[in-house]
Amino acid sequence: MRMILETDRLILRGWEDSDAASLFKYASDSRIGLSAGWLPHADIKYSRAVIRAILSREETYAICLKGNANEPIGNIGLNLKGSPKRPLLQGEAELGFWVGHPYWGRGIAPEAVKEILRHGFFDLGLKRVYCGYFKGNDNSKKVQQKCGFKFHHIENETYIIMLDETRVEYINVITNNEFLLFHKKDTLFNE
Repeated sequence: MRMILETDRLILRGWEDSDAASLFKYASDSRIGLSAGWLPHADIKYSRAVIRAILSREETYAICLKGNANEPIGNIGLNLKGSPKRPLLQGEAELGFWVGHPYWGRGIAPEAVKEILRHGFFDLGLKRVYCGYFKGNDNSKKVQQKCGFKFHHIENETYIIMLDETRVEYINVITNNEFLLFHKKDTLFNE
């Protein structure tokens, strides 16, 4: 059974079939999917299929506000296995996230990212987490910078199957030691 993670304002929990309407509500917005490299959801049936095939994977969480844990407003997850194009070593993961447009600019994405990094480094024993964003996705870039990620490399020709196009992708990284230093600095400023 997947853990439930909490922050001051958020609950990160596993996706359920009953979340399909909420997923469709936010994932049908082209500002979300296209910038992240996937097609906007066409209907609730498609959203339910995505929950079953993709969002039910290990270490993938629905982002919910604490006052309304029944309505996911985004997604966050750690890919622990990598892919043939992007193999991961033992102790590494790749982070992916998005938040529905009505919640942009409220600090929700950074709050969720910091919690999933805490979980990854402390609970799962990860040593390094990668996170990418496509050229032009300045929102994702800013979230990664706020959370302590540092530039790692550029992939000039990342092929996106769903969109049948190639994009420039910036890959960032944070290590467990860098996260500890970043977290300590965060704690000092919040006291």
